[in-house]
Amino acid sequence: MRTILVALLLVLSGCGSGEVPVKVRPTQGTGPDVLPIKLKALTTDQCYLAPGTESPKSCQKYVTELSSAAGTVRKRRPDLSSHADVLDRPIAAFRAANCQDVAAAGGPCGQALGDMATALTSVKSLVGG
Repeated sequence: MRTILVALLLVLSGCGSGEVPVKVRPTQGTGPDVLPIKLKALTTDQCYLAPGTESPKSCQKYVTELSSAAGTVRKRRPDLSSHADVLDRPIAAFRAANCQDVAAAGGPCGQALGDMATALTSVKSLVGG
């Protein structure tokens, strides 16, 4: 029994060799800023190009991406937070009016899409790209 205990202590003492484990933290790449690319892509969407004629229901993905872009503007460009707020207002109006369920173009949902397009144009010009 004593031999087993000594052997176990020797094995355990080898595990605690005194070396401190190194923590590796991922670094952020120095690639291009994705915000201008995302904003440019959003300006090619039909919901941006023709907000008054698009079915609000078909613009749900666009609105979701636009909301995400507003958050990215706040994160990457805090100096433009007030412009992100302007972008968020018509998004909130779109969602409050349940426009994701409205098939007919125009009306308050079309107005919200138009306001989103105007705000996106402004933010994109300020971000550049």
